[in-house]
Amino acid sequence: MATADVLQLLESNKNERGIEHWNRRDDELKSFGIGLTVLRKLAKQIGRDHELAAKLWKSDTYDARVLGLLIDEPKKLTREQAEIQVEQLHHGMLSHVFASCNATLAKTPYVVDLSERWMQSDDPMRRQCGYTLLYEISKDKRKSAPGEDFFLGHIAHIRATHATETHMVRMAMGGALIGVGKRSKVINAAARVAAREMGEIAGAPGCEPLNVMKHLTSPYITKKLGLD
Repeated sequence: MATADVLQLLESNKNERGIEHWNRRDDELKSFGIGLTVLRKLAKQIGRDHELAAKLWKSDTYDARVLGLLIDEPKKLTREQAEIQVEQLHHGMLSHVFASCNATLAKTPYVVDLSERWMQSDDPMRRQCGYTLLYEISKDKRKSAPGEDFFLGHIAHIRATHATETHMVRMAMGGALIGVGKRSKVINAAARVAAREMGEIAGAPGCEPLNVMKHLTSPYITKKLGLD
């Protein structure tokens, strides 16, 4: 599929209400107003294509860039590409999709190393994406997945640094705690300590704050981990 075909596909799925909402934002990108759920379906329809993903990333349309993130190929997405793209993340929603939401970066073979380096970065955007990747890593159930010490170490780092972090990094930290806190009773206990110290994290205007503790002590997690 060519870039023009993708843009036509987006045009045929445009959402007028979404466009109206988008136009209220102060953003240099255009949008077809399409929600992420629909964009994921379109990405599956298009299929994996590294070259097409690179072309879509250069688009001036938000929806096209998201598709580029979703259809890229994990084994072809290089560290150099990731470093270039993270520099170009000027939009909060785009940064979230970049490191999460089934996007390709979280599926790369170097994701653990990249997340660790970005969590330690001087760049707030890299730290935000690093913690978002940590959330994705927490879902890995393979035997090769990082062990308890890996996650406990990053929880300790969150406790040591959250008070001086930007709001968006704190939100990513909260999401990471929710993810890692599902892995084991030991990790959950450590995550709850960090969550208590952080408190609720203010949400966007009109949205409820992020209550990490509520997630870590939900009936589902309590039953899954056998919490007291």
